[in-house]
Parts: sequence; structure tokens; C-alpha cells
Amino acid sequence: MNPRAIRFIIGALLGLLALLAPPPVGALAGEPAHGIAMHGAPALPQGFAHLPYANPDAPKGGRLVIGAQGAFDSLNPFNLKAGSTAQGLNGNIFQSLMARNLDEPFSLYGQIAKTIETDADRSHVTFSLDPRARFSDGSRITAQDVRFTFDLLKTKGRPQYRSAFSLVRALETPDDETVRYDLTGAADLELPLILALMPVLSQKNTDVERFSETSLTIPVGSGPYVIAAMEPGQSLTLKRNPDYWAKDLPTSRGLYNFDEIRIEYFRDATALYEAFKAGLVDYRDETNPSRWRNGYDFPAIRDGRMRVERGALGLPKGLQGFAFNTRRAMFRDVRVREALGYMFDFEWVNANLFGGLYTRTKSFFDDSELSSTGRPASARERELLARWPGAVRPDILEGAWAPPTHDGSGRDRETARKALALLAQAGYALRDGALRNKATGAPFSFEIMVGDRSQERLAMNFAGSLARIGVEARVRLVDEVQYQRRRQKFDFDMMMGTWVASASPGNEQRSRWGSASADQEASFNLAGARSPAIDGLISDMLSARSHEDFTATVRAYDRALLSGFYVVPLFHASEQWFAYSTKLAHPAKTPRYAPHLFGFTLDAWWRAAP
Repeated sequence: MNPRAIRFIIGALLGLLALLAPPPVGALAGEPAHGIAMHGAPALPQGFAHLPYANPDAPKGGRLVIGAQGAFDSLNPFNLKAGSTAQGLNGNIFQSLMARNLDEPFSLYGQIAKTIETDADRSHVTFSLDPRARFSDGSRITAQDVRFTFDLLKTKGRPQYRSAFSLVRALETPDDETVRYDLTGAADLELPLILALMPVLSQKNTDVERFSETSLTIPVGSGPYVIAAMEPGQSLTLKRNPDYWAKDLPTSRGLYNFDEIRIEYFRDATALYEAFKAGLVDYRDETNPSRWRNGYDFPAIRDGRMRVERGALGLPKGLQGFAFNTRRAMFRDVRVREALGYMFDFEWVNANLFGGLYTRTKSFFDDSELSSTGRPASARERELLARWPGAVRPDILEGAWAPPTHDGSGRDRETARKALALLAQAGYALRDGALRNKATGAPFSFEIMVGDRSQERLAMNFAGSLARIGVEARVRLVDEVQYQRRRQKFDFDMMMGTWVASASPGNEQRSRWGSASADQEASFNLAGARSPAIDGLISDMLSARSHEDFTATVRAYDRALLSGFYVVPLFHASEQWFAYSTKLAHPAKTPRYAPHLFGFTLDAWWRAAP
């Protein structure tokens, strides 16, 4: 999802491979390059001045106050308990070997590593570290710090690190500035980029023994900011490091402009909104359509102290929905999952709760070329899927499937009839006002775990619809810390999940949907999916050598996910809504492939007035 350009020279490939598909373009063996792209060549040339969406003349100084909902109990974003970590650390405190250009689907450029070298098969990758690279305590970043971080995250890091790093055959550090990975046999063309995005931790300043625990110890990183103050669970203050070693690199120029960033935590959405109205917070993303329509006509807006804007997001829209925990016996039958999905009345919800501002989500990669919705499977997709007969339903294979449409009354009888028919096939019947297992007589009952009032409102509506077919769905609101811990241990029946989509899906899909992650604590496989087809298509995605083959593979993968009915899809907005103090300013250009137009701490913004 990024920009930076250099043309990678590709050496002559063996004829047959060249005929089958264009190889990935990367640094030719023996020729280090300033950047790398997942497919093709990176867009930004050697010696580029700055990222396309950064203003190199942006003034430095001033303070930014950001609001966040919830609380935090840790400053370690890399271990299994990272769900309760303070926001704003990645990128500001910790940085990686290379940096993304969010104007490209997935390209990286030099940061701690000034160059990268690989071959056409990406069977190895070598990083040459910038000798100027320093941690915030002034100590030099060496290859030993990179090796230390790799070993630590491989054994004690989050599941996505463990999964990807386990594919590395060997790691060599012949000198302080060289790190070489042997990737022979990995068959993963994305792996060099995943390794390039690994944060680099200070070996001297990291407590290995307590790394797996939550910790409020102030970390030492190599980013543009240091932690200046902290109130556990309430606020975090970042101060710009005047000695930041990379401030003049092209990947930093025009970014990180505030002298101070203060992140204030609020227990609920209403308190956060009121704080913004009162001028206590400088910036706000609005995710509530009703508030967006009706809540931004207050004095600070009218007199010009604040303004509202909207911006288009170029990424696939991803998917948010109610996730079934298929580890629970009641949700193991796909017919049950599909049937319950019939009872979510999007038409009524959108009209009555959200003013018609949302679009129903139909794909895990909606509004993009990667989506399978409305497209019959191509010959290449059918070839890929033929290895797993029955993994994709015929209507989904033909692009004819869509989430159920209701009449908008809130009591659509036809969808209820379809749901009950599917449930009957799965062994359930409506008796004495309750849906019961035909064999045991046990009622169908489960809990929906939610983390805030907006989720609670939506879950209550869904629970009310389910009650019409005799299903008892109890909605339980829990605090942020408990929510994250229960999510990480898969201690829920159903919960709301969000699967943000990138323009270049890859290794992260293993942690979301791969079979190996189903029992991996803190993975994002909320549904507990275990499917040979899904596993195989993730591998195909990572070995696709051309954009065309990659696109076909992702579409086939989308069809396999949809056929599992692991999630009741909700909806999405086609744009981002935001409001901010007029004392702030931002570049006219926004990155094309950013999951968030500006990043949590507005990296490209600056203070325009005191």
C-alpha cells in the first residue's frame, strides 16, 4: 500500500518462467536497490525527495491533541497482549527497516535499512543498514539488534510474526551493517517485504524475560518521537526528538511535524465527542452517520474555529460484521451460520439508524478489482478452485450471490421463512416459541459480546430480529481491556469483527483465516476457520508472480471466504468523515492506498496557527 520509486532491473529469467508469467521485479542479485514492490517496480526513483503526500515545507512545532476511546495498560505493541497497548507507538516510537509509500499498493523504501537486495525468486534478501541509524538513547542500530528482534518476535511476538518468521531458513549478520536472510523453500514472494516491515528493537533496552507481559516501562525506539509523559490508561504524551537521526530521509521529510502529540483516552464515544466540541481535542474521525448528519452544527463550526471535511478512501472497503465463533458447537454447521445471517435487516437498520448513508458489504474486498461480487469466476479462478471441489458454492462461483435483501419493514416474513428452512435442514425446529434442537430439545441460545454503545445498539437490533425465529441472543457490553482479553482467548460466542483490506493482501491473511491460526491465542482468526481451500489460496496469493494472477487468486479466495459464511456482513461508508481545528493544516493530496487517510497521529499534518 505504498509509494516510492526505483526501477528494479530484472536479469534474464529462464525462458519457461518468463513465458508463464512475468516474474516479480526486485533487486537483482548483487545489486542493492533503494526500494522494492510486491509486483512490478516501485514507483519512486532513486533519490526521490519526499513521499507524494508529504509537504516538505510544512512548519515544525506546536501541539496536537488526539482523542481515543477506551484505556490502555501496556506500552508493548508486539506481544500477545498487544490488544490493550496504548495507541500511537508504531511509527512514532518504533520504526521498521523500510517504510511504506501509501500511494502504491505495496512498495517499500529505505529507512533503517538504506538498501535491499534480493533475486527474482526471492529466495534470499539482504538489508544494508544505514550507518547513521540510532535509537533515541543515541546508541547505534546494528545488525545484532535486527537479529535480536527477529529471534524475540519469532518466539514471543504476535502470531503474525511467528507465522511469517518461521519460514526463514537462516539469518546471517556478517558485520554490523549487513543482515542476510535465507528464504529457500519459503515460496513466499511477500516475505522479503514482511521482513522489511519488522520493527527494530534495542537489544540493550529490551527486557526479554518480561517481554510477554503487559508493561508500562518507557520503551526506547528509533522513531521521531519519545514518550515524555504517561498517565496509565488515561493519556500518553509524545515529544518530538530533535536528534531524530532520520529526519532528513525522503521517507521522513514533511512528516512528524508536531513538537508534541498528546493522546487523551475517553471511556465512551459520547465523552470523546463532547471533548471535541469543547475544543479539548484537535481532530476527530466520525463513524456515526446520524452524528455526521446532525451533530456538526455547533458554535465552533459556525464561527470557523473548526471545520468538517470528507475524503475518498482508495483501498478495498474490507468487511465488518458479526463473527461466528465456529469453535462453539452451535455454529459449526454452515447452514446455521447462513440462516442466522438472513435475520440481519440491513435495509431497516440503514434507513432508521443511519439515515441511508451506508452500503451493504458484499465482499471481503468490496469496491475494488479484488472483489468477486457480481463477477463470474474466470477460467484461472476455476482452475485454482478445482483442487477443492465444493469449497465454493455455485451461486458464489457465478458471482450471483449477495447478502439477503429485506423489505425494510423490520419484520420481513420471507427472509424469516428462508432462515427457518435452512435451520430445519440443520436439525432445528421452532417449538413453543423457541428454536430447539430436534434431537435434544435444547433451545438455541448464545451471547453477542460488544465493546461500546454503538456496537451494543446494532447487536440489540440483530438480537431482536433473531428472536422472531425463536433464537435467544443475549447482548453483553464489556470494558475495553476485558473485551480485548476475551477476544484474544476466543472467549465469546459471537462478536463484531473488522477485517481491513489492503490493495495487496498477503501474509496477514494467515493470521485472519489460516487453519494454523485457529487455535493460536491472539490471532485474528475470530471465526476459527479451518479450510484447506483457504490455506491453499493464501499460499497461491503469496506466490503469484503477476498482478493478473494475483487478482484472480484473491477473487477465488474471496469466494472461498464468502462460501464459509463465517461472518454476517454489515456495511461500509464510501468515504471518510472527519472534523478538525482550523489551527491545523494538511496537504492537498491524500495517499491513495491508506487504510486511514491521515494515520492516527496525522503524520503529514502541521500546526498552522498557535
